[in-house]
Amino acid sequence: MSRQAPTLEDVAREAGVSRATVSRVVNGVRNVDPAIQDLVRRAIERTGYAPNQAARQLVTRRTTTVALVVSGAGDGADPGKEAEGRQADGRQPHGRREGRRRDRRQDRRQAVGLQPAPERPAPGRPHAERAAGEQPDRRQPDREQPNREQIAFATRVFADPFFGRVIGGVVGHLRPRSMHPVLMFAETPETRQEVVTYLRQGGADGALVVSTHPDDPLPTLLAAARLPAVLFARPGRPVPLSYVDLAHREGGRLAAEHLLARGCRRIVTVAGPLAVAASQERLAGFRDTLARHGSPCVPVAEGGFTVDSGMAAMTSLIAGHPDLDGVFTANDLMAQGAIQVLRDHGRRVPEDVAVVGFDDSSVAVTCRPRLTTVRQPVEEMAATMSGLLDDHIRGGRGEPTSVIFDPELVVRDSA
Repeated sequence: MSRQAPTLEDVAREAGVSRATVSRVVNGVRNVDPAIQDLVRRAIERTGYAPNQAARQLVTRRTTTVALVVSGAGDGADPGKEAEGRQADGRQPHGRREGRRRDRRQDRRQAVGLQPAPERPAPGRPHAERAAGEQPDRRQPDREQPNREQIAFATRVFADPFFGRVIGGVVGHLRPRSMHPVLMFAETPETRQEVVTYLRQGGADGALVVSTHPDDPLPTLLAAARLPAVLFARPGRPVPLSYVDLAHREGGRLAAEHLLARGCRRIVTVAGPLAVAASQERLAGFRDTLARHGSPCVPVAEGGFTVDSGMAAMTSLIAGHPDLDGVFTANDLMAQGAIQVLRDHGRRVPEDVAVVGFDDSSVAVTCRPRLTTVRQPVEEMAATMSGLLDDHIRGGRGEPTSVIFDPELVVRDSA
């Protein structure tokens, strides 16, 4: 015969406490003396007791899971992609300008009643080969397109080491508390509504939200639904939700002062997408510090937080300022791209040009030379975000709050 599974009564006898006390410890009730909690947990280990999750949820009305949501604007706009190659004055590379001119010419043709030029036939299928009575191809929307967009969104997310650090910090906080994250993407109106519905129906106890776009409407939806949620980074518009963030302006100041201390005087910067508040703050702190040291005009090229955008921005900057001797990039991936371009132009780092990144991600130590960078303590920020959500779920914290972390300069080989 199979051995009967251990019960609460078995744990209570082993620990020498009441069944009610064991139940409170198992269900995470906070008004139990820490010494008694340790006693009960050791008894649980010895007996091999495992709580019935379904019964536990009925008692606590909690799932022990939280939704970790990576959310975008959902309107097809991607500030990182939009920013790639853009200079500080908003100019676009020639090819993009020409494409927009073609679009405007087409709009004008339609406005005065002119018909657009007929579409070219598909390769290998001239017009004359249409079957009798066959209508011209009226292309239907590609039903697979949303799936491709979702895959592209997820690919961009996981290509950035920042998100891996967020997940590590969240799991590091939740796991010791027997809680688990459920990863969700919310880059369209439909997927945002899925997140709200999932939470309303009790699929998770609350949401940890990392937004990739300043106009992301998900925080507002969660606040309006009165669902427990905490944000990574200050929201683009005022929302009554707790958040964690970094003193980004201070990070820009640290980068500027380090380059100045090295003797750099012809300094340029690769900013992040300027629609993003963190990018604006990093750039403002950098510019203000240089202005206080007599450099009121700093050449800026806008990047998109990717290696390719860092390369495009650095190519533009070195073309306009070939004598540059210092570079600050708004994240480490763009610094990696900038160093590649400098190397291609025969410029040594740091002997000819000093480079400072931002984040202190894994890229900073795998890049050659290793990056001097401004550290953003992402893991600690994510763990704190998880703790705030836990407090909100348990009812221990009512009003929204914010926790702002300080950046730190990490000096390595590139500057």
